[in-house]
Amino acid sequence: MKHILIIGATSGIGRGLAEHFVAAGNRVGILGRREELLQEVTAQKPEAYSPKVGDITDLKRMAPLLNEWKEEMGTIDLIVISAGTGELNPSLEYALEEPTLQTNVIGFTFVADWSYRLFEAQGRGHLTVITSMAGLRGEGEAPAYNATKAFQVNYTEGLQKKAFRSGLPIRITDIRPGFVDTAMAKGEGLFWVAPVEKAVRQICHAIRKERKVAYVSRRWAVVAFFLKRLPSFLYYRM
Repeated sequence: MKHILIIGATSGIGRGLAEHFVAAGNRVGILGRREELLQEVTAQKPEAYSPKVGDITDLKRMAPLLNEWKEEMGTIDLIVISAGTGELNPSLEYALEEPTLQTNVIGFTFVADWSYRLFEAQGRGHLTVITSMAGLRGEGEAPAYNATKAFQVNYTEGLQKKAFRSGLPIRITDIRPGFVDTAMAKGEGLFWVAPVEKAVRQICHAIRKERKVAYVSRRWAVVAFFLKRLPSFLYYRM
């Protein structure tokens, strides 16, 4: 049995991962802002879950919650950061951008740093972060979302480099979903939209194999290859 924490577990990919790991016989700590949804998840198997209500942007609240899990579980084997947000914002209203920055940059960094320090102290551990294909290029319809996901992609690579140099068995996995059938999939003309169940299976496979980077679904790796190499004068016209 492993001890696992999932930050952002009340819906979508985070909830799917929590249910998968519990079904596999693990002890899972789950965090989310909506208490009723946490209770709904926990009710499926109360003895296997450790739920905590919290917002990743509330750093004063996050620190004691994370430390409570540390005391409760002892060793933590895997931490998944699945909390994220973003809005289409073609009119560039700052009120829409700020929550994205607070969640995807400030809150993300706080939890990622806490997790890495914990794994250093333990001498091992696995951090998995749910970034996005959106982090590969900028986007005029949702500039803050794409930019914050680019931050996460680069920050995660920095932690991978740090772990490599440490010589410790600390694994860092960057999961880059394309479109998944969750509330985060917004906009017209969506394609290759993966069911949550399929995304969860592929994410768990990437975690087991200790991948550094994994695209979900896998076909998005082909899109990423060409997207990163597409000249700007063509990309701007897309």
